[in-house]
Amino acid sequence: MNEWIDTKLVEAVAAIAREAGFAIMRVYQRDFSITYKADESPLTEADAAAHRIIVTALAQLKPVMPILSEEDIEGFEGPDRQGRYWLVDPLDGTKEFIKRNGDFSVNIALIEQGVPILGVVYAPVTDTLWQGARGLGAQRIHDGEQTRLQVRRHQPGQPWHLLRSRSHPSPDMQAWIEKLEQHDPVTLESVGSSLKFCRIAEGSADIYPRLGPTSLWDTAAAHAVLNEAGGAVVRFDGQPLGYADTDRLLNPWFIAHGIGEIDWTHF
Repeated sequence: MNEWIDTKLVEAVAAIAREAGFAIMRVYQRDFSITYKADESPLTEADAAAHRIIVTALAQLKPVMPILSEEDIEGFEGPDRQGRYWLVDPLDGTKEFIKRNGDFSVNIALIEQGVPILGVVYAPVTDTLWQGARGLGAQRIHDGEQTRLQVRRHQPGQPWHLLRSRSHPSPDMQAWIEKLEQHDPVTLESVGSSLKFCRIAEGSADIYPRLGPTSLWDTAAAHAVLNEAGGAVVRFDGQPLGYADTDRLLNPWFIAHGIGEIDWTHF
């Protein structure tokens, strides 16, 4: 356990995520403008407002560490000497935000040597926060109640509760699901943003395969939560999904799960 990672740090990061979420909701509740980045992904006033709040507040925490935010890639000069940096998605699920379906979140993660060791995911619409930190477990906070998170273990013969992206369908997904169905039945549910990881951490779903593009900041915070709840995120070659190579911002295909030891290379 990192001695400098304690409940006070987790609470501080959670407070930052909430403040960013409040700013997002102020935009969400009125008309707002939409622009598009070079990769044609949408950008709103809420993304920018949340980014400013988060990077300003993280810069006040000790020890001071570099920040890689989706909204300021150019300003990131790399991890510190210990391989640490903050990895931020100020508004994960901008497409869901624009559709006003509620499936979006604020994601803040702390990376050390390529591993997400602290993560906070905040869903502003439901005022629900998920947090996890190495050695401190994972919790969900809603309506003033804090609940310890623990993944459920899939039992052979039972249906897999599989989560898939709401706004990013993959042509390879159906073929992979059909392979999975050769073992056990599959029930499907579409969920936006990193909330899919949190559902698995809560034990209300089993697996989220992603056969399509995501970026480092899309997954890291919820990955930390899922790790502390007893789950894992692995690449299709069976190796853990990592965040050490910040020159490559896109993740490989991966599987987030709470199932236990399974050789996913056979699927």
